[in-house]
Amino acid sequence: MADLISDGNIKVSWVPSIATVQSPTAAELNAGYDWTQRLTPDGLKADPTTAEVNTSSLASTFDTTVPGRKSYAAEITFKRGTTALEDQPYTTLSYGVTGFLVVRRGTPFATAYATGDRVEVYPVAATEPQNVAPTANEVLKVTVKLSVTSDPATRAIVA
Repeated sequence: MADLISDGNIKVSWVPSIATVQSPTAAELNAGYDWTQRLTPDGLKADPTTAEVNTSSLASTFDTTVPGRKSYAAEITFKRGTTALEDQPYTTLSYGVTGFLVVRRGTPFATAYATGDRVEVYPVAATEPQNVAPTANEVLKVTVKLSVTSDPATRAIVA
């Protein structure tokens, strides 16, 4: 049995516009900005939360629940750069900017998006960027929380 390794096999892109989040086109995704090399190793978070709906009754002797509303807490942490291209995440993600965070897992990051790829598409709005406190022997970093503005497509297939 072989395990899928994440190192080098996750691609993270910022795409300004996608027509259909459930089936973005390869052209739309490849026209976006590949920020994979700007994110820190722990700089991608897209964590789901599901609320529980209590379905117990007055007669119940055991608490029962069913899945309720879901939400996502998304954020990215990236390195500041010395060129316009390297600093693109910082110059792009100002407060209120909207777009799509796209994540592909299990394929080398340098591989272009292709028809049939499985991707996660998160429609988001940027919050105020937060400078990460500087420490010795580290690069300058910024964290931006991303408000998920509508239902993401966490199992989208590239058209």
